[in-house]
Amino acid sequence: MSDSSMIHIENMTKVYRMGEIDVHALRGVSLDIDRGEFITIMGPSGSGKSTLMNMVGCLDTPTSGLYRLNGEDVGTLRENQLAHIRNREIGFVFQGFNLLARTKAHRQVELPLMYSGLGASARRKKAREALEIVGLGDRAGHKPDELSGGQQQRVAIARALVTEPSLILADEPTGNLDSKTGHDVLRLFQELNERGITIVFVTHDPETADYSRRIIHIRDGLIERDEAIH
Repeated sequence: MSDSSMIHIENMTKVYRMGEIDVHALRGVSLDIDRGEFITIMGPSGSGKSTLMNMVGCLDTPTSGLYRLNGEDVGTLRENQLAHIRNREIGFVFQGFNLLARTKAHRQVELPLMYSGLGASARRKKAREALEIVGLGDRAGHKPDELSGGQQQRVAIARALVTEPSLILADEPTGNLDSKTGHDVLRLFQELNERGITIVFVTHDPETADYSRRIIHIRDGLIERDEAIH
């Protein structure tokens, strides 16, 4: 593990019990991701890529193996400590946007700050700053049904940004968008990466992967290939 490594995974396995059957989702994955990288995890359905993202995002725990995030052994942390990491260190962006139907954009973005100890005016200020970064400063008072799909995903990205995370995990972030809107969102991720945020995509789409600088190919719970593309 190097000094520049943000994510260090060593011989990680994950086994799910499905009735009488053990499903081996990860079979001994080892991986390092440096601070400031922009990588994509690719693989077919059932390859283990989403399971790996859940491990990296501290949404699930491995059956065995080591995971260090910013030098800290995640396996030794209690649930409240993991929740703190998920809230402060990691921003999540999903294919389905996950926005509240009747809630204005700035309120959506404020949600991760509700337990931060910040007052209402400070939360509002940070939310508006995050919306400015994603180009939606003039849409802060709009609800999801008043926004296009691309704008809704930008609200979701602003929500991921508002806690100033060091890492953003994005699961099929353009899956519900048309081609042009999807490329606009991907360019936004590139701009965020240029600000120093480490970004990890999970996708099956080669065009999405082309926006990153490194692709981890996973198949049958193992890393098949690790390639730099730029």
